[in-house]
Amino acid sequence: MPAMALYEQVKSFITRKIQDGSWVAGHRLPSESELVAQFGVARMTVNRALRELVEQGRIVRVAGVGSFVAEDKPQSTLLQIANIASEIRARGHDYRCEFLVAERIAASPDIAVWLDLRPGESVFHTVCLHMENDVPVQLEDRYVNPRVVPNFLEQDFSNVPPSEYLVRNVPFDQIEHVVDAVLPTAEQAERLDMPASDPCLLLTRRTWTRTVPVTMVRCLHPASRYRLGSRFRADGNPSIG
Repeated sequence: MPAMALYEQVKSFITRKIQDGSWVAGHRLPSESELVAQFGVARMTVNRALRELVEQGRIVRVAGVGSFVAEDKPQSTLLQIANIASEIRARGHDYRCEFLVAERIAASPDIAVWLDLRPGESVFHTVCLHMENDVPVQLEDRYVNPRVVPNFLEQDFSNVPPSEYLVRNVPFDQIEHVVDAVLPTAEQAERLDMPASDPCLLLTRRTWTRTVPVTMVRCLHPASRYRLGSRFRADGNPSIG
């Protein structure tokens, strides 16, 4: 086995400290000079290790101050329909939802295709902004098939968000998830309180009941505040718990 490169040794040391809990979020790392002396390597070697750890989201560097263990970004599962309110509260944080749009509109050609409707046919449309500790973490843009959920817009979504209402009341037997890296529009960036030049993760979800499409929703997350992932066993079944 080839010897580990010097910068990889520095990265491995720091990563182990973070993973085993020795260095928690906000912990200040040893200075570049201290790492140079500890590992007996050049400053440029330490600098490369720290730069790559920043790119991986493990640490943050503050000019003139030092390097710190990064806050762990919340992660939402891809193997099931996640309840973002429950996820946020489970972390001990405050959850709030701003309901921005609730309307019945004519389906555009692309939405009609997604929901197996005729172009121009009636469709329900909602837009919600999900907040964690008053910081926007998800912009939810949803379309719902009125053939399946005719009373959708009659619900009080101030207490139960649309996704939770659908999971509770409309049995689904298929889920499709697609994740893309995108840049937000100017309007989306304003709603998410982020620069329009920063990347987002876009999760597009569709659900079906007895082969009939129920909903299509696009969930936009600032990549700096959120991540998407899954854990599953080797047999392909999701890991629950």
